[in-house]
Amino acid sequence: MSKPIYVLNGPSLNLLGVREPHIYGTTTLDQVKAMCEARAATHGTTVVFRQSNHEGQLVDWIHEARADASVIVINPAAYGHTSIALLDALKAAELPVIELHLSNPAARDDFRRHSYVSRVATGMITGFGAAGYELAVDAAVRLVTAQA
Repeated sequence: MSKPIYVLNGPSLNLLGVREPHIYGTTTLDQVKAMCEARAATHGTTVVFRQSNHEGQLVDWIHEARADASVIVINPAAYGHTSIALLDALKAAELPVIELHLSNPAARDDFRRHSYVSRVATGMITGFGAAGYELAVDAAVRLVTAQA
């Protein structure tokens, strides 16, 4: 893969490890980043790993990914349920998209069962905690390899 995998993280994911550990686990976002980098290295590729609590920043990074990434892995967090802006940016990116959630939104509050991101996602990984990020990197490599 000549271009990196963009791993984008939405609001409050900077609090991983301390925020509701009974739902999201005790692994920190820095640890998740290290996991993604290590998994990507096993495939001979790299990741661009970012987090923002700001919707517009995520949109800017998705626009950047359009030219600079091979695939987008996104944990939109709460924005998945509310953001048409993310949906539109992901459509415009014209890249494979993997939607990722640490928990299983379908098993939680009713409002979490709807995701705008899933309308454009090639696939979803939910409910595996931090290990879902490694699964997402593996899936991203498969998607890009299948397109080649």
